[in-house]
Amino acid sequence: MNIAHNNNIADLDELSARMQAILAKQKSAHIADGAWSAEKRIDMLDRAIDAVFKYKDDIPKVLSEDFGHRSHEASSFTDVMSCITTLKDAKKQVAKWMKPQKRKVMFPLGLLGAKGRVDYVPKGTVGVISPWNFPVNLTFTPLAGIFAAGNRVMIKPSEFTPATSDLMAQMISEFYDEAEAAVITGGPEVGQVFTGLAFDHLLFTGATGIAKHVMRAAAENLVPLTLELGGKSPVVIEDDADIEMAAARIMTGKTLNAGQICLAPDYVLVPENKMNAFVEKSKQSVTTMFPSLMDNPDYTSVINERHYDRLQSYIADAKEKGAEVVEINPSNEDFSQQENFKIPPTLVLNPTDDMKIMQEEIFGPLLPIKSYNNVNEAVDYINDHDRPLGLYYFGNDKAKTSNVVDRTTSGGVTVNDVVMHVAQEDMPFGGIGPSGMGSYHGHDGFLEFSHTKTVFTQSKSKLVEVAAPPYGDKIRKMLKMQIKK
Repeated sequence: MNIAHNNNIADLDELSARMQAILAKQKSAHIADGAWSAEKRIDMLDRAIDAVFKYKDDIPKVLSEDFGHRSHEASSFTDVMSCITTLKDAKKQVAKWMKPQKRKVMFPLGLLGAKGRVDYVPKGTVGVISPWNFPVNLTFTPLAGIFAAGNRVMIKPSEFTPATSDLMAQMISEFYDEAEAAVITGGPEVGQVFTGLAFDHLLFTGATGIAKHVMRAAAENLVPLTLELGGKSPVVIEDDADIEMAAARIMTGKTLNAGQICLAPDYVLVPENKMNAFVEKSKQSVTTMFPSLMDNPDYTSVINERHYDRLQSYIADAKEKGAEVVEINPSNEDFSQQENFKIPPTLVLNPTDDMKIMQEEIFGPLLPIKSYNNVNEAVDYINDHDRPLGLYYFGNDKAKTSNVVDRTTSGGVTVNDVVMHVAQEDMPFGGIGPSGMGSYHGHDGFLEFSHTKTVFTQSKSKLVEVAAPPYGDKIRKMLKMQIKK
């Protein structure tokens, strides 16, 4: 059901009733059908693949419409190809994932014929609240784990990308019955009602501040949560790192989607004697990728005026408080007059912690760079702040790498690159603390959206009744045997 931006809803009570009706329909169908077979789950995954493939040319167009401009090739990579490959991987693995797992039972019950296993059963209906930065990717890739686990789904996409949200509503309604999957579009008031529904699981991808409200609403119905948030993901450049390679890979990650990525490198910690070299190599890297920016189809715009103004305020605040700001603008273009909201890649050198750019997740093409004298200063700085979603390390010595990776805590780590750990389908993706809870992707996604149900079958032997009254020598002998160091 597509509740189009709440224009045709008289009030929130009616809106809530319509959402409740969809949820009730899905829960009733789940009970009536029982756990889906592997064939049914593969069919659900196939339909998701078919939907993305059918609209593969439309997806980049609507994303660019919503962003003002977004690279079509980047959208095909991040929001088309990645969805299809993830869904296809789940399709290959689902029959293996859903097999019950045998487990050992307590001695000596196994010897007497008792058995134990764990079944992976669907939770029911999963709610998905997806964000605006990669709206198709972060709607369809979670479906790999959700459908593989045998669940139904209700989706609330972002109001910041209305054309893309409407297209996804069309895609889902075309390929699924409402009892299987449904999209609910609309603004914050729709999202508020959505988060209060009694889902069997809720996945939220977005800002940490919003996540707190989502958790409060979910708590009313004790809905289990997966939170994919963000934070300030640091980059540590070791003194033995290849500066040219590090700069190229960091700036590639920072300029992808104009830095509007929850995993984008948020600040760089670099040895003081390598600072100038890193800045120069960063300039060279951006110039190679984007000889011009204003009309370059490969360079994406900031999503809207609100976020453009927010990012400009970070730059102004940093300048006012004494930071050196380096705008990388290869063709010296004038960005004061433009149709969209493009911002050149901008470096902020040696910012202080009282600057906004060091206090909030940036989510744009701005990159603070802090220098250090000893790498332990960098480790201490990271550990003094909230645990990030990603941590990136550039260096070539195994012991030095372990020193940083093992002494810090983050959702995930990429060594000698940025962001790429999220693309590894056989590895869990998730945050910790302020950067999230729970994880998905691959088998871990299947497990996240499954209930692991213990099934214990007791032996028929009379010997298992040793613990039943009246107590005597048998139980005293058994206790003596078991209670020991």
